[in-house]
Amino acid sequence: MTHYETIIPPASHWSLRVRRGTQITLTDLEGGANVGMVFYNPENLLERYNAPDTLKGQHTFKLTQGHCLYSDMGRIFASIIKDSLGWHETVSGNSHASHIAAQWGSRDYQSDHNGWMQNGHDAMLVEMAKYGLTQADITANLNLFSKVQTDAEGNMALVPDHSPAGSEITLRFEMDTLVMLHTCPHPLSQADSYPRKPVKLLLEKAAPVTDDDLCKNSRPENQRGFANNALYHFGMEA
Repeated sequence: MTHYETIIPPASHWSLRVRRGTQITLTDLEGGANVGMVFYNPENLLERYNAPDTLKGQHTFKLTQGHCLYSDMGRIFASIIKDSLGWHETVSGNSHASHIAAQWGSRDYQSDHNGWMQNGHDAMLVEMAKYGLTQADITANLNLFSKVQTDAEGNMALVPDHSPAGSEITLRFEMDTLVMLHTCPHPLSQADSYPRKPVKLLLEKAAPVTDDDLCKNSRPENQRGFANNALYHFGMEA
């Protein structure tokens, strides 16, 4: 198999152990999608994505091409090698059942079947349970295709219509990574109706990292992150 492609339906979830040296491209097919995503080390599930280190180490609030996504061990799970949008966020967390009920009313699968309104928190828990992880293991997640802004009082709000149809982001994985994601609404969504936005996922082999790689060289901290990865993988090639 040279590549794998699928459509993640709205209000759904997905997970896979993604191997080092592969890449995932996500495409917002209709515009207005949100992809909640989080990473764990499949060899040590205590190592997981660290949002504060990812942001402060790269002196940024947004995520886009050239940024790396860090674990809490100072290693790099993935690098953003392509991005047509320019802004993805990682501070707002997941939507909960209370958010969904307050904004769009309460519905459940038993009554509404595939028309029910899943929330990001519960969607993530479903995937986590497949690997022996529980609510205690939830960590701050990415919200790809979403942008938040603050007003003068510091209140955060989701920027509407941020991601047009066809927006794409490509993540290159620098170590084996347990990837979990969902296509549930952003927790700050104020849409009139529950957003049902599908996302295309393409998994394929990545080109080797070169000395002039943008992600590796965009910050001195990233060079240290790649060095930490090299030490972690020392001897594995043999």
